[in-house]
Amino acid sequence: MSVPNPRPGPPGDALPPASAAPLWAPARIERVETFAVALPAVRSFGISGGPVTVAGTPAIRVLVKVTAADGAQGWGEATPLPRWTDETAESIVTTIDRYLAPAVLGLPAWHLDAADRAFYRAVSRGFTIGAPLARSAVDMALNDLLGRAAGVPLGVLWGRRRCETAELGWIVSGRAPAEVADSVAEGLALGYRAFKVKIGLYGEEGDEAVVAAVREHAPPAAPIWVDANQAYTAQSALRMARRLDGIGISAFEQPLPANDIVGLRRLREHSPVPVALDESLRHPSDLATFVRLDAVDVAIAKVQRSGGLTLSRRLCSLAQECGVRLMGSGLTDSDLGLAASLHLFAAYGIDTPVDLNGRQFIESPYAVETVRVEGGKAYVPDTPGLGVVVNETVVRRLSVDVLERRV
Repeated sequence: MSVPNPRPGPPGDALPPASAAPLWAPARIERVETFAVALPAVRSFGISGGPVTVAGTPAIRVLVKVTAADGAQGWGEATPLPRWTDETAESIVTTIDRYLAPAVLGLPAWHLDAADRAFYRAVSRGFTIGAPLARSAVDMALNDLLGRAAGVPLGVLWGRRRCETAELGWIVSGRAPAEVADSVAEGLALGYRAFKVKIGLYGEEGDEAVVAAVREHAPPAAPIWVDANQAYTAQSALRMARRLDGIGISAFEQPLPANDIVGLRRLREHSPVPVALDESLRHPSDLATFVRLDAVDVAIAKVQRSGGLTLSRRLCSLAQECGVRLMGSGLTDSDLGLAASLHLFAAYGIDTPVDLNGRQFIESPYAVETVRVEGGKAYVPDTPGLGVVVNETVVRRLSVDVLERRV
């Protein structure tokens, strides 16, 4: 859907004079368009909350195109995963079309801070950030637009690029121990040398058996970490951490509900395995709270969860200033989200294996030029913006009406 420009900008915003913009800067934001696209799912994938992709069933992603008055364009992505968060394809489309887009139309396309403030006025943050996936798609598109207008990759635009590649983790999810050997072998054959295991699916003994099977069939030195996606209680998480300690796990990701701050603090004090926070860290201020309470070992950098690249950069900077270790993750993104994550991780030198699993589970037929992934390693794009060239004709062909009324 397309939102035209009805007014010069959000009420109360003093728009900066044209002289404040860099010489290469694009004009003001003229149009924001959303496309819910059905992408091919090549493998099934599940977490403790339920299935994320089902092989043979299209996976819905919401792509966003932002156009400036001078014709400059950028693309972004939102990944609706109701099993993981409270945003659906329908809510993302309506939030962008009816709230976020009208709030930023007329703003200078280079003014990311003004866009960030406009998002807050359009959708209040409440306890933490509001509608992070929706706002992430628009913010990602704005960053892409700026990089394209400047003719440089995002790392150059930001003045931060500490590495050129990222090692990817192969995801083992929803499998009984007897099936683990085949999954690990498939990853090894494709060049993967690190493994992330989704747990919280089979009870404590079953989860332990799956992780132990991954360790048995993976190379001895292969990094392995687990992700419970909020599946445990404080008591069961501590028991599980003790079970995992003997297997050799590098991190125990989001074992408790995101808002169980007290439980996570207690678990961090007693767990023999480092506790990593993902769903708990939507906004940089969430990380600040966990740091003050000495309740975090590892912070997961995740572009969409944190509302886009602008806020994710703030969160990563805060983590590094506070001495909190960073790991990287995604949301089974298609190639736009994959590229955005790679630029973020490269900017902050996140050199441990990362969970960017989109290529493992879905295809991105809209991408003409895109991210190179070989031998379990992803290469940070070095072309302007995100580095993904989108075929809009294919995007429109793949588009579906997610707001169509169902009887």
